[in-house]
Amino acid sequence: MNSWIADRTASFDSSGIRKVFDLAAKMKNPINLSIGLPDFDVPDEIKQACVDAIYSGKNAYSQTQGIAPLRERLSQEIAAAYPGSSRDLLITSGTSGGLVLAMLAMVNPGDEVIFFDPYFVMYPALVKLAGGVPVAIDTYPDFRMSADRVAAAITPRTKMILVNSPANPSGITASESDLRAIAKLAADKGIALVSDEIYSRFQYDEPFVSPALFNEQTIVIDGFSKSHAMTGWRVGYVHGPAEVVAAMTKLQQFTFVCAPQPAQWAALRAMDVDLSHHINAYREKRDMIVDGLRGRYELTTPGGAFYAFPKAPAHYNSATAFVEQAIANELLIIPGKIFSAHDTHFRISYAASNETLQRGLEVLQTLADN
Repeated sequence: MNSWIADRTASFDSSGIRKVFDLAAKMKNPINLSIGLPDFDVPDEIKQACVDAIYSGKNAYSQTQGIAPLRERLSQEIAAAYPGSSRDLLITSGTSGGLVLAMLAMVNPGDEVIFFDPYFVMYPALVKLAGGVPVAIDTYPDFRMSADRVAAAITPRTKMILVNSPANPSGITASESDLRAIAKLAADKGIALVSDEIYSRFQYDEPFVSPALFNEQTIVIDGFSKSHAMTGWRVGYVHGPAEVVAAMTKLQQFTFVCAPQPAQWAALRAMDVDLSHHINAYREKRDMIVDGLRGRYELTTPGGAFYAFPKAPAHYNSATAFVEQAIANELLIIPGKIFSAHDTHFRISYAASNETLQRGLEVLQTLADN
């Protein structure tokens, strides 16, 4: 029966994060700082919009490209953010669906895709799924997304550069100058630039900047999962050059078909919901984590998302060994090797209650002191 399984499935392993989720389900009172989703619930008015859509009969497939009202509203927002730029739009089944479609639409077997290490766990797997070759650029110790590093990694087979800012797992936000330089490099070399902006609303110290401001051929992927706690609702969107979006739309017809229609109507309502108080709360949680680890852990201060990526204390042989000790103390965190070629750091998700964060910090302080 093993011969039935396609070779592509052997090119990557099951997500290590999911394994931690499974472990959490078996523990009685874990201190869970592993989950990459907001700890607040979907606002009631968004839930009601979804319920209203269901009861008013909006339960069939939508157009592949998404319901017209949501597309029109997003197009207005995009036109305001990128004046003078002609950008087509596709509603996708989450940002993960957008990433899948982007890879399948642009990456041929043997094409190289550049991204930054540490990286979102899906990136190398999706590149391989499309038959491409992942090229991870080491950004340790400061996690800076440097155009010089990108330039050094470019070969005649380079097809795409993938940028994620604010970043998962590090929470690092790329500087405007670095994004501008990467955008110009991609344009000059004729390389596709994809910007994963799912954490764009979670930026705490500087205004969010997209590389699409400096390269109008940039393919932007965003969505409602993180900003509105709609992770299970699967509504994302992509905007970019007409030719690329048309190819992705064609592929969506034969894969995801469309994003769930009731959730699309809820996303339309979500665009009018003010979540600034949640963003401010996450800024405070970030500061709580940074202050609580100061003096004990080496940490580059995260500027966005809701993750911190500290270095494991030197007296542990590896970050994996450190995480095992943390889990023995009921603290669930993610070893950095899931996101990286290095086994030196670990990821904390501070999308949790302040009480849970304080419990987690007490364990981390004890492990460092011991």
